[in-house]
Amino acid sequence: MVSAVVLVELRNVIFGFPRGERILDGISFSVKDGERIGLTGGNGAGKSTLFQIALGLLAPEGGTVSLWGKECRKGADFQEGRRRIGLVFQDPDDQLFCPSVLEDVAFGPMNLGLSAREARERSHRVLEGLGIPHLADRPPYHLSGGEKRLVSIATVLSMEPEVLFLDEPTEGLDEVSYARVISVVRKYPARAVVVVSHDPEVLDALTTTRCVLKGGRINRA
Repeated sequence: MVSAVVLVELRNVIFGFPRGERILDGISFSVKDGERIGLTGGNGAGKSTLFQIALGLLAPEGGTVSLWGKECRKGADFQEGRRRIGLVFQDPDDQLFCPSVLEDVAFGPMNLGLSAREARERSHRVLEGLGIPHLADRPPYHLSGGEKRLVSIATVLSMEPEVLFLDEPTEGLDEVSYARVISVVRKYPARAVVVVSHDPEVLDALTTTRCVLKGGRINRA
């Protein structure tokens, strides 16, 4: 059930890359407790950019970002939100940097204060849930694209965030892995989920509301 509690809110956000066209042109977008939102739009429309602005990874030229009712202006303001929001990047290589899969998945929990043993145990559970426990000792750079995507999802789920931002979470997966990701995300007890995907079956399975990003503006479908 959707509540009136707003977890993430972007108001009148403007963003453009240097010497490029404006990608986001006064966008306002909110995520409420209980929402399951599918975010669609053409390539380059700014969907991934929107996620990164919400987490303070990119700074907008104008507008405001608020997380759990607190306006965030500088990097330190986003720290609490980054612990509570899990972002799966479109490119898994942006998330994998440790010598082994297990170390990558355990990195977040350890930064949250878990002991090394607790972080490893949680990481093994997440890898098992995604059907990839056999990858634990593998170097990420030896993995296939689909395996990297599964591991990148594991790195986020191991932190047990309250909100999930998923950017093309099933891209490049085989049929079995695709179904497992859908099942795991559906069962995950998130307060809210936002999914970017070009796959209507993914959006049908994981979301109940659609938003369309086009021409620098966003609208509820």
